[in-house]
Amino acid sequence: MSTQPVTSAPQPAEPAPPSAAPAHRPGPETRPAPARPESGPVHVTIVLPCYNEQDHVIDEVERITKAMDGSGKTYELLAVDDCSTDETLARLEEAAPRFPNMRILAFQHNSGSGTVRRIGSQQARGEIVVWTDADMSYPNERIPELVEVLDGDPSVDQVVGARTTEEGTHKALRVPAKWFIRKVAERLTNTKIPDLNSGLRAFRREVSLPYLRLLPPGFSCVTTITIAFLSNQHPVRYLPIDYAKRAGKSKFHFTKDAYRYILQVLRMVMYFNPLKVLMPPALWLIVIGLLKGVFDMVVHFGYFANNTIMIFVTGLIIASLALLADLIVRSRGDV
Repeated sequence: MSTQPVTSAPQPAEPAPPSAAPAHRPGPETRPAPARPESGPVHVTIVLPCYNEQDHVIDEVERITKAMDGSGKTYELLAVDDCSTDETLARLEEAAPRFPNMRILAFQHNSGSGTVRRIGSQQARGEIVVWTDADMSYPNERIPELVEVLDGDPSVDQVVGARTTEEGTHKALRVPAKWFIRKVAERLTNTKIPDLNSGLRAFRREVSLPYLRLLPPGFSCVTTITIAFLSNQHPVRYLPIDYAKRAGKSKFHFTKDAYRYILQVLRMVMYFNPLKVLMPPALWLIVIGLLKGVFDMVVHFGYFANNTIMIFVTGLIIASLALLADLIVRSRGDV
């Protein structure tokens, strides 16, 4: 979905007013860079969420465009301002003439990084979509390396920059929490995951389209796209990257966002493979109920305690729900 420049020059077929947005997506308002010739086919789209990044957003844009220009790949940089309260949007628009491959998308209200990435990916013109951040923490000069992996190996559908260090806020709390969540995800997907929620990744747009509607509005969108690919048997490759201390103020809230991460992992595995979540506790309850029943028969012959019956029946109910959920997933046709 390409963005129409604001200009009085003749427009291509199917013109649309810049302010017109589809009824199902009323939030964003497109504000493209100044008029320039319509570019040809695009191979890579870099989606760059920007929220209150006025002091370094142009430095990040320069770093990305320099790396992509040097790679020789055709690309577009989709800078999405998520209704910043500072001068982020103004600085992007002021710098737009210097970056002919940049498009600017401005949201009318703050929607969250997940919404930014979803809409950016839906509007991407490239065959490959890259997600990254504008806070100077990720080595965006290595974006061409991620793209090269996808170009060189058609069997790989997503490449993730796996961070070798943790430099975020609340480090003492984040490290064990993220380790626990990652281990849960590995257990549920039967896959080794070096970095579950890295913000730097490249993937094939066509493969991602069925899963974009599943993205939550917040930070856990990166976890969602990882789990979605792994759960549906799309190969994911990891490249080790350095991770720098972010510029500006972090938008991460430990308690709220950590809870959302673990909830989203369970939700995504339930969406694709509910037996992984529900059947283990169901079987444990059934086994415990049976063992407790044997104990009751030995100690109190002919009598089963109420808690024994409750444990056994609860296990049967959860197992039935697991089988029903699995039947619904398999009849959906997207797994």
